[in-house]
Amino acid sequence: MTETTVAEQQARQDAIRINRVSLEQPWEWLDKGWHDMIRARKYSLTYGAVIVLISGLITLGFINEGLTFMVPFLIAGFYLLAPIIGLGLYQMSARLERGEKLHFCHFLEAWKGNQSQLGVITAGLLIIMQLWMMSNFVLFALLYTGMHPPLDNFFSTVFLSGENNIFALASISVGFVLAGVAYAISAISVPMLMDRDVDGFTAIRTSVKAVIENWQAMMLWAGLIVMFIALGLMSFYIGLFVAMPLVGHATWHAYRDIVPPQD
Repeated sequence: MTETTVAEQQARQDAIRINRVSLEQPWEWLDKGWHDMIRARKYSLTYGAVIVLISGLITLGFINEGLTFMVPFLIAGFYLLAPIIGLGLYQMSARLERGEKLHFCHFLEAWKGNQSQLGVITAGLLIIMQLWMMSNFVLFALLYTGMHPPLDNFFSTVFLSGENNIFALASISVGFVLAGVAYAISAISVPMLMDRDVDGFTAIRTSVKAVIENWQAMMLWAGLIVMFIALGLMSFYIGLFVAMPLVGHATWHAYRDIVPPQD
């Protein structure tokens, strides 16, 4: 890489400005996301339906392979990959913002726009998800006592019965740390890579900086994401039909408020 290219990239990084946001703005992001979802309902809800279908098929695959005990951890891993899963929804909101027509396959359109750098973020999130799955597999083997709990009362048996407190504490601790890292690096980096000509590491640094500088609003936003996605997951994925499009469109507006458009 030439010195000129390095200097240009450094100049672009330094030019990225991060706005301060208030505690009221996450609610505004949801409101804007809802309006985007209604405007793009034909494409947005189809996107949500595909997510529901794929999630159900993956879960059935785990159950058929006798890995029922891993399904709850797989579901938790959904949060880690949600920023990438929502890529097509960010593209829809960006098109609505520019007054452009919508069409199907927005995910592919967004991905092809900066696929090498989006691949960096995806690889990082997949690594974190693998660490999550592997750590729980190991913790389950080492610390859990008794037979594999049935899926219908897995949570109450494992985490609320009091019979496996060490495993529950270890699993929750690992999940909390990995989820925090994943959220910090991906909160705004994915829509940013779709929107700007920056590299993946610049987007990650910007996302981490945005979370730190706006930690109160971003923690509220994280809590709202967890709540809406959880409602979708607890309804045997059916709720993701609406929850994922809503959160995805709202994430675009979160990015827009935090990182203002380029001049």
